[in-house]
Amino acid sequence: MYLEKKTRILIYILSLFMSIHTFAQEDTLKPSFKISGYLETYYCYDFGKPADHNRPAFIYAFNRSNEVNLNIGFIKAAFEHTNVRANLSIMTGTYANATLASEPGVLKNIFEANAGVKIHKTKNIWIDAGIFASHIGVEGAIGKDCWNLTRSIAADNSPYYESGIKGTYISDNSKWLISALILNGWQRIQRIDGNNTIALGHQITYTPSSKLTINSSSFIGNDKPDSVRRMRYFHDLYTIYKVNKSVGLIAGFDIGAEQKSKGSDSYNVWYSPFLQVRYNVSPKLTLAGRVEYYKDRNQVIIQTGTAYGFQTIGYSINTDIPITKYALWRIEARTLSSKDQIFELNHKSSNHNYFITTSLEVAF
Repeated sequence: MYLEKKTRILIYILSLFMSIHTFAQEDTLKPSFKISGYLETYYCYDFGKPADHNRPAFIYAFNRSNEVNLNIGFIKAAFEHTNVRANLSIMTGTYANATLASEPGVLKNIFEANAGVKIHKTKNIWIDAGIFASHIGVEGAIGKDCWNLTRSIAADNSPYYESGIKGTYISDNSKWLISALILNGWQRIQRIDGNNTIALGHQITYTPSSKLTINSSSFIGNDKPDSVRRMRYFHDLYTIYKVNKSVGLIAGFDIGAEQKSKGSDSYNVWYSPFLQVRYNVSPKLTLAGRVEYYKDRNQVIIQTGTAYGFQTIGYSINTDIPITKYALWRIEARTLSSKDQIFELNHKSSNHNYFITTSLEVAF
């Protein structure tokens, strides 16, 4: 019995030594350091001919009309070594001006700034903290990663970025990604004055095959001072299905609810279904289209000051032409039609908005 106990202790010490030795060996691996960049220039023509060249206030990406401009441009440094990683991206462009307008000083120019550690020896589990691209939505700020040139109303009016802490698990077969997040707020780097409420989020992505991806993401929190706190609950659901090598579909549905007043049991609700289709005609030509609807009658997210609030349907079609493996030229025609006359056309109030956009995107 005594010998068995000593043997077990010896085995434990040896296993602990081997574990430490293994980590020591891992630490000798060469660090990975990469510099990359992205630049997205564009020209948009709004047939409403806004005198100040600004697109409607609920549009944040590609939001300037009748001028050549930069939507987003950034330089990114990425570091990774065994159980540590870090990312830093500095950006500029009209996207930064519009989307981060509420952030102070140089925070407006941060696209990404985060650091993380791997907390499990064999499993892919990470804890990251800092500023990230949002865990919500199929469309992000980087155009080349989106099927359509401009962003949907749902994407423009849900978080593009976030700050906080997140834990992420990726299964051994890479079919599951599960994240839990503690955030500073709804698209916030710096909290608004008087807000001390913790915001929470989750993301679950299931990819059973190369053809199918299903994603569920959420946000729970308050984006107002504590004195007038209104809890907000938001959920984003989308599915990507690649029918074959040429045809792909994205179907999504966003829904949110916010208390009408502090402590209220009544909520204002908004929602947005959308469908995107992409067809690769050839290696040198891709077509894509989108149908979307956004209803925010109580104007929680989009304020119109009109009787029926924001109830808008949109259609778009775009053509993508790869110039080289680094450059992509895109052209898009898009129309929006609203229940109320929230747009301007021919110097009059209108239910309709028409615009065309072209962009040149370079990634390196």
